Amino acid sequence: QVQLVESGGGLVQAGGSTRLSCAASGFTSSYYTVAWFRQAPGKEREFVAFIRWEGGYTEHADSVKGRFTISRDITKNMIYLQMNTLKPEDTAEYYCAADLYYSGTGHLGYLYWGQGTQVTVSS
Repeated sequence: QVQLVESGGGLVQAGGSTRLSCAASGFTSSYYTVAWFRQAPGKEREFVAFIRWEGGYTEHADSVKGRFTISRDITKNMIYLQMNTLKPEDTAEYYCAADLYYSGTGHLGYLYWGQGTQVTVSS
């Protein structure tokens, strides 16, 4: 059973930085893709970034490109989202998601989800 547990986030000033962590367990293969999504109140869940466990290929949404970076630590089974130059519009609940057979930007493709962690950016 794959389990994902997010941590980090909190209240950050605009222009600041923070790092989200996702602890993964139960991976039965090295071919999982792990993604970060976010959802603000009243809005749809939005793709942020994904990384392929095997090889480390990444993609980032245009809205965060150049500011956010997804990475992984295979030895610790951890996935990170480094968030720099934060803006108030980055305020959202951030979710870690994983899937063995899907590798893309659609949230419906991911089977496993963490509980989410809140990031609030004050102006």
